Amino acid sequence: MGKYSNLEKDIFLLFSNPLWIAEAIKTFPSNFVTANAGTEFIRINILPKGAGINLNSTSGILLIDIFIFAGNGTKRTSLIADKLDSYLVGKSLSTETNTVTQFGNSALDYLGLDKDNPTLFRATYSIPFNFFGAL
Repeated sequence: MGKYSNLEKDIFLLFSNPLWIAEAIKTFPSNFVTANAGTEFIRINILPKGAGINLNSTSGILLIDIFIFAGNGTKRTSLIADKLDSYLVGKSLSTETNTVTQFGNSALDYLGLDKDNPTLFRATYSIPFNFFGAL
C-alpha cells in the first residue's frame, strides 16, 4: 500500500479500537452519507497537505466534524473534543503497516447550526499530524 492508504488505515484503526467504540460516539469517514439524520456523530476528514521527511511520509491536518443535537449549548461538543484529545494530542500511532503517525495540539471551532440539518449543531476539531512511512 502507499502512504495515503496507510495513513487512512492507521487513523481508522484508532476509531475501530474497542476503547473508542466503548465511547458510543458514531464515527464516519468523510464523504459518507449517514441515514441517521438528527443523531450525534463525528465525521473524520484526513487532509495530507505537506511534504514528509522521505517519499513515504507526509504531514497534514486531521479535521473531525462533531455533530450534536442543537439547542443544548456547547458542553457536549467540549466533552467529545476532550475525549478526542485523550486519544490524539501528543500521541503516536504505530500499527501493523510499519508506519507512525504523530499528533500535535488540537483546536476546536464552533460553526453553529449545520446547513444540511439545522437540528444539529456543528463544530470542527482539528489536529496537525506527521505521518512517517517505512522505507
